[in-house]
Amino acid sequence: MKHILKCTVCENWTMQELHSCGAKALSTKPLKFTPDDKYADYRRRAKEAA
Repeated sequence: MKHILKCTVCENWTMQELHSCGAKALSTKPLKFTPDDKYADYRRRAKEAA
């Protein structure tokens, strides 16, 4: 099954892992949530600092 991906350079949508501009395309789905997240505290601190 294929998923829609977003190019990291030109930010266009594609179904290919390599976009026509030659850059890598990544999934836009969020990471799976887990209640025992080891890095949640680090993410909250980074978000507050930004």
